Amino acid sequence: MIHLASPIIGQEEIDAVTTVMRSGMLAQGKEVASFEEEFAAAFHAGHAAAVGNGTMALILALQAAGVKAGDEVIVPSFTFAATANAAALIGATPVFADIDPKTFCIDPRHVAALINGRTRAIIPVHLYGHMAPMRQLSELAIDHNRALIEDAAQAHGAMRDGLPVGALGDIATYSFYPTKNMTTGEGGMVTARDPELIERVKLLRNHGMEERYHHEMVGTNARMTDIGAAIGRVQLHNLGTWNERRREIAASYDQQLAGVVETPHVAAGATHVYHQYTIRSEHRDAIIDSCREHGVGYGIYYPIPCHRQPAFRNGAVPDLPETDRAADEVLSLPIRPDLTDTEIERVVDAVIKGAKS
Repeated sequence: MIHLASPIIGQEEIDAVTTVMRSGMLAQGKEVASFEEEFAAAFHAGHAAAVGNGTMALILALQAAGVKAGDEVIVPSFTFAATANAAALIGATPVFADIDPKTFCIDPRHVAALINGRTRAIIPVHLYGHMAPMRQLSELAIDHNRALIEDAAQAHGAMRDGLPVGALGDIATYSFYPTKNMTTGEGGMVTARDPELIERVKLLRNHGMEERYHHEMVGTNARMTDIGAAIGRVQLHNLGTWNERRREIAASYDQQLAGVVETPHVAAGATHVYHQYTIRSEHRDAIIDSCREHGVGYGIYYPIPCHRQPAFRNGAVPDLPETDRAADEVLSLPIRPDLTDTEIERVVDAVIKGAKS
């Protein structure tokens, strides 16, 4: 079976974890601090705060940006529910925008139409590893004085127009779930150029404490373990090599699947990091049957958009035609950096046979 995704854990990660375990400092220690510094430097992010997971990164970023109960937050519907959940969990209302049918990222034109007096923040998701159109979104956010929070859970190392993820938003968030381009086992990161935003996140993740038992604000426990940070430091070192291998695999798929299915679009000036290699086809069911027959893993991200989920139904269902069409047609194929050439050929063969059946 060719698995769709699996973490790459080697001896370096094992040794790093062993060192932490023997040190006796397991949570929010020197490893976390070093990971924050190295991550911020690698992404030219200014400042970083490590947290327990990607959803908490979003929640704390929203709170640090001043989003409160009763505010509206514009998010794409075509993404994992964590983005909308984060807004809802602090009492804000997620307002769903449609997507660009080529990149699957949020459509700035629809965002512009949704901004009103209750809008407090916009959260573009850099879906599948392709950056959203941040220049247009940044202009909208600045013109309307709204917070711009980048959900980069799937886009570690992505770039667009010469700028890395996190360069144009007020704050950016990352996930280190095991299937992401890099992992800490479970974890997240918040980055920002403004040190005050990151200091707020650091207070919020630690029960509002800067000094032990002195609570400056109401907070929670969203700390990262030193065990996770030790894994993350090793993974960060290898991220560039892994992302390059993902692009090599994508190029091979592109060449062999051209004219068979709609392969992923890469916008001019964009550097895709292929968290997922997502094709489109009206023959998705037949391709899935073929993948099953040939032992090829696959995923549908996402079969039910957020605006159609019971959790977010609040009145009339918004009309998001590109989101609905994508949900009916997308299919993600294995693009792990450790795929062999033989496995790539098996994937291609399964897709071609399914598309032509």
